[in-house]
Amino acid sequence: MEYVKLSNGVEMPILGYGVYQITKDDCKRCVLDALKAGYRSIDTENCKTEN
Repeated sequence: MEYVKLSNGVEMPILGYGVYQITKDDCKRCVLDALKAGYRSIDTENCKTEN
């Protein structure tokens, strides 16, 4: 995974993972799979809504 160093010294992943347009039932599995694959920047906005 590649990172960019921010002005405050924190390293942020360049690549993120999003769960837009997946069902609520699949959201947890997808996020856990992404974490296992090394993702650390995950947009879970869609997981908050009912599908």
